[in-house]
Amino acid sequence: TVLQSSNSLKASYEDWLLTYGLSVSPFHLRWQTALFNRQFYSWGRWKPKLLYLWFSVGMVFGIVAMFGSVILLGKTLLQTLTQMLTEAPQAQNDRMLQVVNDLFIFVPVFLLCFVLLSCPHQQVPGVNLPISQLTYFFSAILISGVIHEVGHGVAAIREQVRFNGFGIFIFIVYPGAFVDLFTTHLQLISPVQQLRIFCAGVWHNFVLGVAGFMVLFLLPAILFPFYYTGVGALVTEVAEDSPANGPRGLFVGDLVTNLQDCPVYNVEDWNSCLGDISEKSQVGYCVSAATLQQLSFPARVYRRLDGTVECCSNSSLTDICFSYSNKLDSHLYACLPARKVIEASKVCRTNMDCHKDFVPSFCVTPSLENQTRLIRVKHPPHIDMLYVGHPMHLQYTVSLSSFVPRQNFLSIDLPVVVETFCKYLISLSGALAVINAVPCFALDGQWILNSFLEATLSSLIVEKHNRELVGFLILLAGSALLAANVALGLWMVTAR
Repeated sequence: TVLQSSNSLKASYEDWLLTYGLSVSPFHLRWQTALFNRQFYSWGRWKPKLLYLWFSVGMVFGIVAMFGSVILLGKTLLQTLTQMLTEAPQAQNDRMLQVVNDLFIFVPVFLLCFVLLSCPHQQVPGVNLPISQLTYFFSAILISGVIHEVGHGVAAIREQVRFNGFGIFIFIVYPGAFVDLFTTHLQLISPVQQLRIFCAGVWHNFVLGVAGFMVLFLLPAILFPFYYTGVGALVTEVAEDSPANGPRGLFVGDLVTNLQDCPVYNVEDWNSCLGDISEKSQVGYCVSAATLQQLSFPARVYRRLDGTVECCSNSSLTDICFSYSNKLDSHLYACLPARKVIEASKVCRTNMDCHKDFVPSFCVTPSLENQTRLIRVKHPPHIDMLYVGHPMHLQYTVSLSSFVPRQNFLSIDLPVVVETFCKYLISLSGALAVINAVPCFALDGQWILNSFLEATLSSLIVEKHNRELVGFLILLAGSALLAANVALGLWMVTAR
């Protein structure tokens, strides 16, 4: 009786799943529906000549992308091998660039997982991301996957292939989409027609990436009625552990206009200025001889382990050791109150930069540890912030926006949200297009390659099994190339 009850409950559960188009398996949830079939057929029958031109352009793009993806993965593989041999992976200075690079490392990993699970056409990339940005990532992944499959579905209907349904799935935590096409119809149409269908997903991902780029590029014009740009970098967030956090630090809503003598008109300038400050030697500040004599006090001079000189007490929170030179001695040091020296002082490199109105002046330079910089950050009308540390620590812990609200009630986060989402959409949609175009088993590239060979080699290689053998060998090479990128990509992740 218990067994019968259990079987009945299981049958009822399976019937319920089938009724609602659900499929549940370990780590995988899938939902398929015919609710959108009418909409797909409406799209697929809209202006046939225009759609024919659209998907024909997509076919050409898909074929070019197939060859281009092989070149790109080959180049990436060589670069990774070079870095392995030199054991000096290049550091990334830009956080967004780091995210993009991670995407191209992790996308093949999850694609390979899908290959092993025999799930063609679907891509679920993963990447180590800040928790705050997971929403952008998953949203961009889902939209990219939906647009990809919409391309396949509409192209199939345009080529008179029966469309059975559309669905969405979640593999572990990564979302994706799929379309269900009638396989017999797909096999009966010509290779060129098949190419239009198989290339449509890659083509739509490319178009989506271009659309995201256009929105990102035109965002200042789009938001112009509500936000203005070109006046500085607006602080939107300061991390709790940031060295810029404090009573004389930066606050949300501050507008940064200068880093040292480097003007800041937007976030790009902020990043560029910090990069220059990090790469170049520490700048000095012009101080008159009278002021220098008045502010300095006797201090013991000693060398740090890295060879730099310290002349202030380690317990001092306001004084910094400065070095300068005169005509007689080129290695003089003075412990000076940093804010009094730097405020309203001109930035300099040598004493010649400080000659003005015949007032004896010296170019005093902070004597700090290697890679450490003293940076004067202007954010009027507030008092200048003086930052001592590595410039990249300041970059990583302070979030900024180039958009300044015209009215107080406008959110300072809205432009950042749009910018960040567009960057994820461009990166992920582009990555899916590139990876999907690779001639690899169970990816779009497999079907693109097979149809391409059928369309081009039928007259040269008459026997079908010989054409299939050529295709198999190419797919084997493409799969090996992708697998090599996955393996070395994982090595790069662990090497960091």
